[in-house]
Formats: sequence, structure tokens, C-alpha cells
Amino acid sequence: MEPLPTDYAPAERASEDQIRRDAELYAQDALASSMLDAIPDIVLVLNSERQIVFANEACRSLLNLSHRDEVLGLRPGEMIGCAHATTTEGGCGTTEFCRTCGAINAVLTSLKGRQSIQECRITLTNGSALDLRASAKPLVLGGRLFSVFVITDISGEKRRRALERIFFHDVLNTAGVVSTSAELMMRDPNSVEEMVGELYGAAYRLINEIRTQQELAAAENGDLNPYFKTFGAAQLLRELVEQFAHHEVAAGRKLVISTADEGVTVTTDRTLLGRVIGNMLKNALEAAQPGDTITAGYTVENNLITFSVHNPTVIPRNVQLQIFNRSFSTKGAGRGLGTYSMKLLSERYLGGCVRFESLPETGTTFYAVYPLRLVPPIMD
Repeated sequence: MEPLPTDYAPAERASEDQIRRDAELYAQDALASSMLDAIPDIVLVLNSERQIVFANEACRSLLNLSHRDEVLGLRPGEMIGCAHATTTEGGCGTTEFCRTCGAINAVLTSLKGRQSIQECRITLTNGSALDLRASAKPLVLGGRLFSVFVITDISGEKRRRALERIFFHDVLNTAGVVSTSAELMMRDPNSVEEMVGELYGAAYRLINEIRTQQELAAAENGDLNPYFKTFGAAQLLRELVEQFAHHEVAAGRKLVISTADEGVTVTTDRTLLGRVIGNMLKNALEAAQPGDTITAGYTVENNLITFSVHNPTVIPRNVQLQIFNRSFSTKGAGRGLGTYSMKLLSERYLGGCVRFESLPETGTTFYAVYPLRLVPPIMD
């Protein structure tokens, strides 16, 4: 029999009879089952085909299962609801995206006889996201090799780190500009006119960063209430380009508008849309090299408006596979909310979608597509 197609881990599965026999090995060991049930994190025992043959009580409770056996035979991503687990015939572990998944890599390592602890970022089919710590350890029982797989939700820890970085670094730096400007104005009254613009800009950035984090937290919790109004697309784009052209990340880079039809109006939440496009601009500026030109614009077709931001650099393939995952970043610890928030706000609150293309011949372009007229409610 030909092996099933896969882009990463083997796709073959054990038979239902084999899964039942493996499950009975653990059902018969009351002590082992009780010990695993006492652990507050999700604990799964996986067979060599990475299928669940035992799930502890925490798994049943957290997933609201009527019985733990409901997940027997599934793979972890299929149980959790990973967005990639249903895109191929082979299921969890068989897509190109799985190559960067810490969970599957931890399991594969354990099935080679070595313990592994890795972090992973999973986007769910409902659009929400999880940051997990995955631990997998090999176990031989009844002459068969298994993986004891423990999942710990570290989303709160990741969120705390991100907020610490934002408020201890970004906000503190901006507050320092405010303080320095005010001090100079006090020392030299003649500098007031010169410094007032700098002071206003710094205060604006400070308030904007705090509001951005408030909105993102509300969006993740489902507490965000969009405010819909009609406005000119060209005016919004000009304001954002002007704002980021003077941002520190724009030093040595040129930011231009390619298209801006003055007659185009959009009905949506202006602030949230501005957050998305602003992140597109900021990311493009950070990715570009001094001397590069970043181009922003939009097109309209079939009652849809597509905003685009292009920069000449190319995103490595392994980064492309993770770019919309929460907490993933190439910029260091405590980052990784920008592209994730673009997708979250667009898909859950603005009725749109975000995608990108990155090729050596053309560079990288992010696209954000929305209806020209959005009428609430659009949320689940």
C-alpha cells in the first residue's frame, strides 16, 4: 500500500482495533490512570502514529467532553481544533505549517526515545489562538512505544511578557521624550514653540500605544464593540503614512502612496482599520533596509477595498509559516502581537481578511481586504 501523502510527519494511522487494545493497557492500570488524572494540565498518551489512546480528567473537563474516550484515535491538533489539522487528508502533523509546530516536534522527538519540551503557537479554527508549552516523553508499555504528552497553556504568561515589554520599553521611552521636552521648555521658555510639536507627538504615541493594547485585550476577550461610520479611504491612508513617515522606524526609508482615489469612502470602524494598516506600515518599515522605499495604496473591485503595503525584502519560508501566530516574532522576546492583531481585528470585527505574498522577484506585500460597506453585527 502506498503511503499517504504528507508534507511533514507520517500520515498513516493505527486501526480502530489497535487503538482499543492500546487504550485498554491504560484503563487496566488504575494507579497510572489516577496519577495522570491528578495532574491539572492536559495529559495525553499517544501511540506511535501520534493518536490519542488515553486522555486524563483535565482534558475531559477543559474540553467539556462527556467522556474522555471521545478523543480516542484523534491527534492532538485535531482534538484542540488547530486550523491546519483539517486542511489535508493526513490531518494533524502532515501540513507544511506543522514543520514549525513545537507540539508535533516534541512528540516526534519522544517517539525516537528522547524527552522534549517545546513551545508552540496554535491558531484555532474559530480564529482564536493558543500559546502552549508541549512536553513529550517516551514510554514503553506492553512492548509498544508511546509518548506521554503534556500540554500547558502559557497564553497568560506570553501576554504578560508582551505587555511588560511594551510598557517597560516602548511606553517608558515615549514617556521619557515627554519628560525631556517638558524639562527643556521649563528651562528655556524660548524653546516652547519649537518643542511643543515634539511634546504633542510623544504624548499622542503614548496614548495610542496604551489604547492599542486595551483594544487588543478586548478583542481577544470578545468585549470589543466596533463603531461604524463612513469616511474617506484616501484621508485615512494619508494620515497613517504621515504618522509613520516621522516614526523612528522610518529613519533612512521612504514611505510613499501609490494610489489614493479621493472618491472612495468606506463604512467600518475607522480606529480598528487604522490599527491594521498602521501595523502593516510599521512592519514594512522595520523589515526594510535604509534606502528602501515602502509603497502603500488600495484598489477597489466588486464592493471590496484592498489595502496593500509593499517592501522590497523577502520573508524566509519558516517565518512565513508562523507569521500570523500570536507571540511569534523575529524581533525578540515579548513581541509578536502585530501581525496576529491584524488578522484578529480583520476577521473577527471588520468582516475582512489579511494575507501576504513574499517572493525574491517582487519582495513582500501585505494585503487587507474589506467590504466597502460593513453593517453590524458581524461577530459570532
